Amino acid sequence: MTREEIFNGLKEVLAVVKPNIDQTSITEQSNLWTDLGIDSLSILLISLAIENKFNFKFEGVPPFQTVAEVVDYVITKA
Repeated sequence: MTREEIFNGLKEVLAVVKPNIDQTSITEQSNLWTDLGIDSLSILLISLAIENKFNFKFEGVPPFQTVAEVVDYVITKA
């Protein structure tokens, strides 16, 4: 799976969990907390959706700050 495919898949996950997020405004530099308005409940839902979409299990909830950090993590697991 390419970085772009993972990034686009992550944007789809974010749009499902937080439908008010404009997918076109999401970049790899977007901060999950400040730019996208993700809160602690949303991060749990996003984590579950990522696990289902990319077929792996998180070991705890990593302290992601940016979309790029999530993409990098998924690359190591996918």
